[in-house]
Amino acid sequence: MATIKDVARLAGVGVGTASRVVSGRGSVAPATAQRVREAIAELEFRPSHAARTLLSGSSQMIGVYIPMLVGTFYTPILGAIDTELRTTGRHMVVAFGCGDGDTRQQAIEGIDFLIERGCDGLVVMSNALLQSDIEALGPKQGKLVLLNHYFKKLAEQCFPADHERGGMLAAQALLKMQHRKIAVIAGPRSSPDNVARIDGFMRELQREGIDPAQVVMLESDFSPAGGWASARSLASSGHEFSALFCANDEMAVGALAFFQQAGISVPGTISVLGYDDTHNAEYSAPQLTSVHIPWQQIALNGLRWLLNQCYGETQPVQRKFPVSVTWRASLVMAPGAEQPQATAPKARARSKI
Repeated sequence: MATIKDVARLAGVGVGTASRVVSGRGSVAPATAQRVREAIAELEFRPSHAARTLLSGSSQMIGVYIPMLVGTFYTPILGAIDTELRTTGRHMVVAFGCGDGDTRQQAIEGIDFLIERGCDGLVVMSNALLQSDIEALGPKQGKLVLLNHYFKKLAEQCFPADHERGGMLAAQALLKMQHRKIAVIAGPRSSPDNVARIDGFMRELQREGIDPAQVVMLESDFSPAGGWASARSLASSGHEFSALFCANDEMAVGALAFFQQAGISVPGTISVLGYDDTHNAEYSAPQLTSVHIPWQQIALNGLRWLLNQCYGETQPVQRKFPVSVTWRASLVMAPGAEQPQATAPKARARSKI
C-alpha cells in the first residue's frame, strides 16, 4: 500500500509538499500540485484515517452521546446523524450512559470518553447535565451542541423541543374527543422535558375546566416495562378513566400490551395517546395516536450548527420545530359522547389540533 513518502518520491517533492496537497492546507505551486496529484492517481494512494488526522489536524469525527442504547427512540436519531456525516466523508463515535454513577455522572464520563477519542465536536443528548458541566470543558465547550436541553447562557448551542406545547396539544387531542376522565403515565420527575410536557398538559386541562387533582397520574421510567406495570396499577386502582396519556411512546406501547393481555379494549374501552411519534407508534396494535416531536430535524440542525463551528461550513440552521399530533386508531370519541360534525383526522394524518 502506497504511503505519502511514496507519493512525494514519485512526484519529486518533499513529504511536506505532498502533505500540503493531500490536506489542501498551505500554498503549493500549481505545477507542483499537479505532479503530486498525478502521483496520487498512479499509486492509487488513499490516506488512512490516522494519516488524514495528522495531515489536516482534525479527526473528521463527531462524538455523539445518548443516555442509553436500548429501545427504538435513539436509533433513528443516530441513523440521521450518521447519514449526514457520511455524505461529507466524516464519521461518528457513539457513547452512552453506563456504569454505577447517576445519569449526570454517566453523561460527564461519556463526554470525556469522546474527547479522549479525539472527536472534533460533540453532539450531546442529555438533560441531566448542569451548565457548569459544560463550562468545565474549557475550550471544548464551543464545539459542543446540546439536543433536548436548554441553558440561557448557552442558547446558541441548544436545540430543544417545545415540550410544553406538546403537552398542551396532548390535552387538546383528548378534549377534542370529549374525554374528561383521564389518567396519565408520566416519566421521571427528575427529567426536565417530562416536567414540561406534563405541566403543559395539566394547564390545558385546567383551562378547560378539569381539575388536575382529579387526574390520576403515575410516575414511571419511559420504558415499555414501566408502561406495562403502570397500566396494570391503573387497571386495579379502581379509578375510572376513558383515556390514558403516556409521556412517551415506549410506555404507551407497554400499556397497550397490558390492556391486550387483560382483555381491555383499546380504543373501545380506553383510548391511548403517546408522545414522540416514534416508529413504535405506527406499528403498535392498534396504531398509536401520538404527539409528534420532529426529533430527526432537531438532531440534524444541531449537527449542522456544530459542523459550521468545527469545519467552517455555512450550512443553514433551523431553530423552530413545529409540534403536532399524528392521529391513528388508538384515540377515538369517549364512550357515550356525542359525535361532533367534524371527527378526528384520519389515521396517520398530522394535525396541529
